[in-house]
Amino acid sequence: MKKMIAFLAVLCVMALSDAAAQSQPAAAEVSFSYTRQSGSGSNQFAVWIEDARGNYVKTLYATRFTASGGWERRPLSILQWVRQSGLAKLSKSQVDTFTGPTPKSGKLTYRWDGTNQTGIVAPAGEYRLFLEATLRNENRVVYSAVVPLSGTIAGAPRRNAEVKSEYFGAGSAERGMIDGVQVFIGE
Repeated sequence: MKKMIAFLAVLCVMALSDAAAQSQPAAAEVSFSYTRQSGSGSNQFAVWIEDARGNYVKTLYATRFTASGGWERRPLSILQWVRQSGLAKLSKSQVDTFTGPTPKSGKLTYRWDGTNQTGIVAPAGEYRLFLEATLRNENRVVYSAVVPLSGTIAGAPRRNAEVKSEYFGAGSAERGMIDGVQVFIGE
């Protein structure tokens, strides 16, 4: 019985921690519809933040296949993120903080809390949120939006940011993997 109570207590603490993390104010949030594609050479994506000068700040999410070494077998897989993040120099524990399995189809949301990769609050200024997806082999898309960060993010009014997209490669048939990208700034 004591083990069961301890187990339930741990579950409650985990649930409260997750709820608290979800209620933290966001400097930016990206949402999009993801449709898993069949076949190899697809379904890889990463979401990350850079400062105004193009310096890497933090990865919010990257698919585990590419981040855990798949980039060496498939060098075209989310190649802009691989370069910007310095992935080749990151330890396994660092990579584990932002990777996950390729998700199921559906609406996905990733939030930036205004911190850098070490958890330190980034200085006020202009940042850029990126979403890069490998649609199939050399066909990929990069979405980006400017994200201004003021001294505080609590209480900032929520608004849409302009999202730009750039496609690479000739394969227009795979464009259905990522759709309806929206970036919100503030709470």
